[in-house]
Amino acid sequence: MITPTAYGLAIVLDVFVVVIGARFLLSPRAAAAGYGVPAKKDGDAAYLTIKGLRDFGYGLLGLALLVFASARAEAWFMLVVALVPLGDTLVVLRNGGTKAVAFGVHFATAVVVLISAALLFAI
Repeated sequence: MITPTAYGLAIVLDVFVVVIGARFLLSPRAAAAGYGVPAKKDGDAAYLTIKGLRDFGYGLLGLALLVFASARAEAWFMLVVALVPLGDTLVVLRNGGTKAVAFGVHFATAVVVLISAALLFAI
């Protein structure tokens, strides 16, 4: 029972991050608003692209680890990558975003990623 749950959650998280990355690449201003810190009209294009590429790459890497490596490799990846949504929590808070988005989206994501890591380590 734990194995399908662990793999299923990891796949969902990895695909979700790919989708977020694609959204930042295809519709960066809308994605930034959803992130919790709206982009400035006259700037930020490069940073939004970087965010999209980062997320897209992290999601693909997670999927590649599941396919070509092991659950343990994915677990370590998830453990390390949980730092990203924790950092995003601080970015939102430091740049005028709401606590609801910072904690309800980013911090909650970090917790789910850590749960995923724990499940993968338990396999």
